[in-house]
Amino acid sequence: MKAVIDTNVLLVANGQHADISEACVQSCVEHLQAMQAQGVTVIDDAYHILGEYQHKTSISPPKGVGDVFLKWLLRNVGNPMHVEMVSITETQPEHFAEFPCDDLQQRFDAPDRKFPATAHAHPEKPPIWQAADCKWLDWWPTLAEYGVRVEFLCPADARGFYRNKFPKQPIPAAPAATLLPAIEHD
Repeated sequence: MKAVIDTNVLLVANGQHADISEACVQSCVEHLQAMQAQGVTVIDDAYHILGEYQHKTSISPPKGVGDVFLKWLLRNVGNPMHVEMVSITETQPEHFAEFPCDDLQQRFDAPDRKFPATAHAHPEKPPIWQAADCKWLDWWPTLAEYGVRVEFLCPADARGFYRNKFPKQPIPAAPAATLLPAIEHD
Protein backbone atom coordinates (compact mmCIF):
# COMPACT_ATOMS: atom_id res chain seq x y z
CA MET A 1 0.00 0.00 0.00
CA LYS A 2 1.34 3.40 -1.01
CA ALA A 3 -0.38 6.80 -0.83
CA VAL A 4 -0.06 10.56 -0.66
CA ILE A 5 -2.11 11.63 2.37
CA ASP A 6 -4.05 14.89 2.52
CA THR A 7 -3.66 16.71 5.83
CA ASN A 8 -7.38 16.45 6.51
CA VAL A 9 -6.98 12.69 7.05
CA LEU A 10 -4.70 13.42 10.01
CA LEU A 11 -7.03 16.14 11.31
CA VAL A 12 -10.12 13.91 11.10
CA ALA A 13 -8.24 11.08 12.85
CA ASN A 14 -7.39 13.59 15.60
CA GLY A 15 -11.01 14.64 16.01
CA GLN A 16 -10.14 18.14 14.74
CA HIS A 17 -12.84 18.33 12.05
CA ALA A 18 -16.26 19.64 13.05
CA ASP A 19 -19.44 17.86 11.96
CA ILE A 20 -17.68 14.72 10.79
CA SER A 21 -19.23 11.29 11.27
CA GLU A 22 -17.80 8.73 13.66
CA ALA A 23 -17.49 6.36 10.69
CA CYS A 24 -15.25 8.89 8.95
CA VAL A 25 -13.06 9.29 12.02
CA GLN A 26 -12.76 5.50 12.26
CA SER A 27 -11.90 5.18 8.55
CA CYS A 28 -9.12 7.78 8.84
CA VAL A 29 -7.77 6.14 12.02
CA GLU A 30 -7.75 2.70 10.37
CA HIS A 31 -6.05 3.98 7.22
CA LEU A 32 -3.31 5.81 9.14
CA GLN A 33 -2.68 2.81 11.39
CA ALA A 34 -2.54 0.49 8.36
CA MET A 35 -0.07 2.84 6.70
CA GLN A 36 2.14 2.68 9.80
CA ALA A 37 1.87 -1.11 9.93
CA GLN A 38 2.71 -1.90 6.31
CA GLY A 39 2.49 1.10 4.02
CA VAL A 40 4.64 3.64 2.26
CA THR A 41 3.73 7.30 2.58
CA VAL A 42 4.76 9.47 -0.36
CA ILE A 43 5.80 13.06 0.39
CA ASP A 44 7.68 15.80 -1.41
CA ASP A 45 11.38 16.34 -0.71
CA ALA A 46 10.90 20.08 -0.15
CA TYR A 47 8.75 19.26 2.90
CA HIS A 48 5.64 21.13 1.72
CA ILE A 49 3.48 18.24 2.94
CA LEU A 50 5.38 17.60 6.19
CA GLY A 51 5.44 21.32 6.91
CA GLU A 52 1.66 21.51 6.64
CA TYR A 53 1.25 18.42 8.83
CA GLN A 54 3.49 19.97 11.48
CA HIS A 55 1.68 23.30 11.32
CA LYS A 56 -1.77 21.77 11.81
CA THR A 57 -1.07 18.97 14.29
CA SER A 58 0.79 18.55 17.59
CA ILE A 59 3.43 15.94 18.23
CA SER A 60 4.64 17.22 21.57
CA PRO A 61 2.82 15.54 23.18
CA PRO A 62 0.75 13.76 20.54
CA LYS A 63 -2.96 14.08 21.30
CA GLY A 64 -4.56 11.98 18.56
CA VAL A 65 -3.97 9.30 15.96
CA GLY A 66 -3.02 11.91 13.34
CA ASP A 67 -0.39 13.35 15.69
CA VAL A 68 0.98 9.86 16.39
CA PHE A 69 1.11 9.20 12.64
CA LEU A 70 3.08 12.40 12.05
CA LYS A 71 5.54 11.52 14.81
CA TRP A 72 6.00 8.07 13.22
CA LEU A 73 6.41 9.65 9.77
CA LEU A 74 9.08 12.06 11.00
CA ARG A 75 11.00 9.15 12.56
CA ASN A 76 10.83 7.24 9.27
CA VAL A 77 11.59 9.99 6.73
CA GLY A 78 14.90 8.33 5.84
CA ASN A 79 13.46 4.80 5.73
CA PRO A 80 12.37 3.84 2.18
CA MET A 81 10.36 0.94 3.63
CA HIS A 82 7.93 3.55 5.01
CA VAL A 83 8.52 6.86 3.21
CA GLU A 84 9.27 7.74 -0.38
CA MET A 85 10.13 11.28 -1.42
CA VAL A 86 9.69 12.89 -4.81
CA SER A 87 10.82 16.25 -6.08
CA ILE A 88 8.23 18.85 -6.95
CA THR A 89 9.08 22.23 -8.41
CA GLU A 90 7.35 25.30 -6.98
CA THR A 91 7.32 27.74 -9.91
CA GLN A 92 5.53 30.39 -7.87
CA PRO A 93 3.95 30.22 -4.40
CA GLU A 94 1.76 27.07 -4.21
CA HIS A 95 2.00 26.49 -7.97
CA PHE A 96 3.85 23.36 -9.10
CA ALA A 97 5.34 22.28 -12.41
CA GLU A 98 4.35 18.67 -11.64
CA PHE A 99 0.66 19.46 -11.17
CA PRO A 100 -1.00 17.30 -13.83
CA CYS A 101 -3.22 19.94 -15.50
CA ASP A 102 -2.58 23.68 -15.70
CA ASP A 103 -6.27 24.52 -16.16
CA LEU A 104 -7.26 22.55 -13.05
CA GLN A 105 -4.36 23.99 -11.05
CA GLN A 106 -5.84 27.47 -11.54
CA ARG A 107 -9.16 26.30 -10.01
CA PHE A 108 -7.64 24.11 -7.31
CA ASP A 109 -7.28 25.33 -3.72
CA ALA A 110 -3.72 26.63 -3.59
CA PRO A 111 -2.74 24.87 -0.31
CA ASP A 112 -3.94 21.51 -1.73
CA ARG A 113 -1.95 21.64 -4.98
CA LYS A 114 1.09 19.95 -3.43
CA PHE A 115 -0.82 16.66 -3.06
CA PRO A 116 -1.65 16.08 -6.78
CA ALA A 117 1.79 17.42 -7.75
CA THR A 118 3.45 14.89 -5.44
CA ALA A 119 1.29 11.99 -6.64
CA HIS A 120 1.84 12.92 -10.28
CA ALA A 121 5.62 13.29 -9.83
CA HIS A 122 5.91 9.76 -8.39
CA PRO A 123 6.57 7.10 -11.06
CA GLU A 124 3.77 4.87 -9.69
CA LYS A 125 1.27 7.74 -9.25
CA PRO A 126 0.03 6.56 -5.84
CA PRO A 127 -3.50 7.53 -4.84
CA ILE A 128 -4.24 10.58 -2.74
CA TRP A 129 -6.15 9.77 0.43
CA GLN A 130 -8.79 12.42 0.98
CA ALA A 131 -11.10 12.47 4.01
CA ALA A 132 -14.04 14.85 3.52
CA ASP A 133 -12.96 17.98 1.63
CA CYS A 134 -15.97 18.28 -0.65
CA LYS A 135 -14.28 20.37 -3.35
CA TRP A 136 -12.24 17.33 -4.34
CA LEU A 137 -15.50 15.81 -5.64
CA ASP A 138 -15.28 18.34 -8.49
CA TRP A 139 -11.56 17.78 -9.05
CA TRP A 140 -11.04 14.01 -8.97
CA PRO A 141 -12.35 13.25 -12.51
CA THR A 142 -9.82 15.58 -14.15
CA LEU A 143 -7.01 14.25 -11.96
CA ALA A 144 -8.01 10.70 -12.95
CA GLU A 145 -7.60 11.63 -16.63
CA TYR A 146 -3.92 12.25 -15.84
CA GLY A 147 -3.47 9.03 -13.86
CA VAL A 148 -3.84 10.60 -10.41
CA ARG A 149 -6.43 8.76 -8.33
CA VAL A 150 -8.24 10.21 -5.34
CA GLU A 151 -9.51 7.80 -2.71
CA PHE A 152 -12.20 9.31 -0.54
CA LEU A 153 -12.01 7.70 2.89
CA CYS A 154 -15.35 9.32 3.81
CA PRO A 155 -17.42 9.68 0.61
CA ALA A 156 -20.74 10.11 2.45
CA ASP A 157 -19.32 12.93 4.57
CA ALA A 158 -17.77 14.60 1.50
CA ARG A 159 -21.13 14.47 -0.33
CA GLY A 160 -22.93 15.86 2.73
CA PHE A 161 -20.52 18.78 3.01
CA TYR A 162 -20.87 19.40 -0.74
CA ARG A 163 -24.67 19.51 -0.42
CA ASN A 164 -24.39 22.11 2.35
CA LYS A 165 -21.70 24.20 0.66
CA PHE A 166 -23.17 24.15 -2.86
CA PRO A 167 -26.93 23.62 -2.33
CA LYS A 168 -27.90 24.60 -5.89
CA GLN A 169 -25.45 22.23 -7.58
CA PRO A 170 -25.92 18.50 -8.15
CA ILE A 171 -23.68 16.40 -5.94
CA PRO A 172 -20.88 14.85 -8.01
CA ALA A 173 -20.16 11.15 -7.73
CA ALA A 174 -17.14 9.98 -5.81
CA PRO A 175 -14.78 7.47 -7.42
CA ALA A 176 -15.38 3.82 -6.66
CA ALA A 177 -14.20 2.97 -3.16
CA THR A 178 -10.98 1.08 -2.68
CA LEU A 179 -10.98 -1.31 0.23
CA LEU A 180 -8.19 -1.12 2.77
CA PRO A 181 -5.98 -4.20 2.36
CA ALA A 182 -5.86 -6.67 5.22
CA ILE A 183 -3.00 -5.98 7.59
CA GLU A 184 -0.41 -8.71 7.64
CA HIS A 185 0.66 -9.79 11.10
CA ASP A 186 4.05 -11.28 11.88
